[in-house]
Amino acid sequence: MGHAYFPLNGFISLLTLLDGRQPLEMALIGNEGMVGVTLTLGVSMAPMRAIVQGTGQALQMKADDLKQSLIECPTIKQTLNRYLYVTMRQYPHIAACTHFHEIEPRLARWLLMTHDRSSSDSFHLTHEFLARMLGVRRSGVTVAARTLQLRKLIDYRRGEITVLNRKGLEKASCTCYQTLINDYEKQFSAGRRMVRH
Repeated sequence: MGHAYFPLNGFISLLTLLDGRQPLEMALIGNEGMVGVTLTLGVSMAPMRAIVQGTGQALQMKADDLKQSLIECPTIKQTLNRYLYVTMRQYPHIAACTHFHEIEPRLARWLLMTHDRSSSDSFHLTHEFLARMLGVRRSGVTVAARTLQLRKLIDYRRGEITVLNRKGLEKASCTCYQTLINDYEKQFSAGRRMVRH
């Protein structure tokens, strides 16, 4: 990695690849974070593939400039170290969630995470895309999305998802969503909140 990226809007998925299988999303990054966090450790290799999922703008910083900033500004180093911890905490949590939780609450969690990083209540997501991100079959996403739609939590038409009832979606989500939010807020309680209200 020659650069770090700091999204201002939009969102980026970090995907892991295994034996030619479909990629599985391990993290979702919005304006609360950065792509290239391993640069803070002096490691220029990316452990996962980053894919822009929601278009937007981002600030770009050369890896050498970031390295110099970490030396010159302890506050930047402390902030990025905290973000690195939150990110490292997210990876095993998402892996456990993928293994142990049902598709519907996982879909609700993923939609909430996307909603947090989106500038709109609506976003374009196909069943095929959601199936790849969640590591499940397309038919599983179809059933889960239909259930959330029947509960009037979302509206889903031709790949356009609209969040209708955020509080209800939070209740439908697995506990992983709130755990990830709590982890972030413990590290950045004095800073901005990631969650939209």
